[in-house]
Amino acid sequence: MPYLLISTQIRMEAGPTMVGDEHSDPVLMSFLGATKRNMLGNHFWEYYVNDAPRIVLDKLESRGYRVVSMTGVGQTLVWCLHKE
Repeated sequence: MPYLLISTQIRMEAGPTMVGDEHSDPVLMSFLGATKRNMLGNHFWEYYVNDAPRIVLDKLESRGYRVVSMTGVGQTLVWCLHKE
């Protein structure tokens, strides 16, 4: 999977950071130390870490991922990364 979306809500200095969905690479999720969860009311699972986004971005860069774009949606920040 060459594309990855990560996001955080409200405070980007502290985390948690959402790092994947139920179809994400389990090896990569393990490398990030991610935990799979299902929030009440959602019909999907997501992976998250308690790290701030900067820490997650540093880890992903070490694995060859590069930020393609970043945007804010309400109080959520989203980064799109790609691995060649």
